[in-house]
Amino acid sequence: MGLVYIASVTASSSATLSFTSGIDSTYNEYQFHFANIHGQTDDKQFQFQVNAVGASGFNETITSSAFYAYHREDDSEAVLAYRTQADQAQGTGYQALVGYNMGNDNDQSASGILTLYDPSSTVFVKHFTSNGNVAVYNNISANLFTAGYINTTSAIDEISFKFNSGNIDSGSIHMYGVG
Repeated sequence: MGLVYIASVTASSSATLSFTSGIDSTYNEYQFHFANIHGQTDDKQFQFQVNAVGASGFNETITSSAFYAYHREDDSEAVLAYRTQADQAQGTGYQALVGYNMGNDNDQSASGILTLYDPSSTVFVKHFTSNGNVAVYNNISANLFTAGYINTTSAIDEISFKFNSGNIDSGSIHMYGVG
């Protein structure tokens, strides 16, 4: 199996970054590689949400779970824990990808991979996994693991990324099919 490049979006003080085409039945797995996503506003979460075919509003129902490991720059603390603030139980809001709050200093950003499984299925819910690293607003390096499912049997054909507040100042997201 290999990655097949489909498209990229690049932020420049953008409220959202979205892929509104390219997610179809060609691949059973799609990966979204986000690189050096940098927020305008301090202490915010980078998130995603999807639309089913023909839907609008990016508000599909999600159930998810998240945990993280982090280490402070000054070596004063290291933690491995469940991240309650980054999960949803049949929620329709945007799902936290790097569910630890990112900083907006010049040396703070997030990078990682979101994988969406079988988005064109009209039989099963759509599973997703994500792993990303973030430079947190209070000088922590945090590695986040998020997984869950989008509770619809309708095909998914659009995805949107944003912060829970403020713009995406810079960074890029690359979409790949896994074939």
